[in-house]
Amino acid sequence: MNPPSAALAQGQPPLPLQMSPTTSRRIAVISSVVGLHLAGVWALQSGLLRRAVELVVPVKVMAELIEAPQPQIPPAPPPPPQAAPTPAPRPQTRPTPAPRPQPVASPSPAPSELAPQVPPAEPAAPAAPTPAVAPAPPAPPAPPAPPAVVLPSTQADYLNNPRPPYPPLSRRLGEQGKVVLRVFIETDGTAARAEIRTSSGFERLDQAALQTVLRWRYVPGKRGGTPEAMWVTVPINFVLE
Repeated sequence: MNPPSAALAQGQPPLPLQMSPTTSRRIAVISSVVGLHLAGVWALQSGLLRRAVELVVPVKVMAELIEAPQPQIPPAPPPPPQAAPTPAPRPQTRPTPAPRPQPVASPSPAPSELAPQVPPAEPAAPAAPTPAVAPAPPAPPAPPAPPAVVLPSTQADYLNNPRPPYPPLSRRLGEQGKVVLRVFIETDGTAARAEIRTSSGFERLDQAALQTVLRWRYVPGKRGGTPEAMWVTVPINFVLE
């Protein structure tokens, strides 16, 4: 079979092309789709689709405008009639009685001479005068506060009192304890006498403490700011270090 180009070269008419069934089916489908589109365009131009829309839309609008029937509320009953106010009763006026004539007092006759004479009453004795209450005596003034007392002291820095000596024998024997002494301090700050109030339990420690407080200097005691001789308690501890 000669090709179409060879037939044209020889001056013969070309033979018709043969298409397969698949190609022809595709062409038919495309033609139908194009035809449907053309028909839709023609329907829009001619107004057929617009009339269908105009027929459908009013039905939808009417369906939306229809409302369900609402329950009817019965009217309220009228208020009961009010009773007319009862008029207040008028006060009844009574006739005023005519005034009765008053009796006129006639003058009493003069007393006869035969009537007994009543002596006039004696005036009452005057009441005894009430004795005047003497004013209460003023309260006695409160007693003055006792003058402040300041006991003698050994804590002043300027005294420079030495520490009590520890007896050597007591140190070797391990004796230790606390001695409480009662010392009488003069107004010049010297110790006039001293006595043991509480013993340490060891005679050597007690005597060492007694001799020490007699040699110390003191700040004299004062009563109301004035120096005064007085007793003072002095503790001394003996502790082995």
